[in-house]
Amino acid sequence: MSQVKENNTVKVNYTGKLTDGQVFDTSIGREPLQITLGQGQLIPGFEKGLIDMKVNEKKTITIAKEEAYGDVIEELIQKVERTQLPQDITPEVGMGLVSKAPDGREMNLRVVEVSEDSIVVDGNHPLAGKDLIFELEVLEILE
Repeated sequence: MSQVKENNTVKVNYTGKLTDGQVFDTSIGREPLQITLGQGQLIPGFEKGLIDMKVNEKKTITIAKEEAYGDVIEELIQKVERTQLPQDITPEVGMGLVSKAPDGREMNLRVVEVSEDSIVVDGNHPLAGKDLIFELEVLEILE
């Protein structure tokens, strides 16, 4: 029976949870995830967890934050005066914003705090600083 190897394309069902059991993402009830390993499309710990799995095999893996979205980078959390925001925006906690850097790159930000004259935005991935648990099931190895 074949096993998942580097550079294989696989179809996987997964459920991602935080260490407190809260589910943050799942493919259950949707199309399974089809991914080619070794392309940098997945967090490293997820790919490593799939290696050597067989079709129909299920397992649960814990991925340390270093193999997931890394540590929270404090420099990516910034206070922005409301006067710097477009006038048509009413910021709310949890709202996503996009900021353009001087070089044209776009950065996704999340509003984490709102006050009368400013907001605080966070450019970290929402799962940065967290260890993750994934329940994996390999459905198919497409080679």
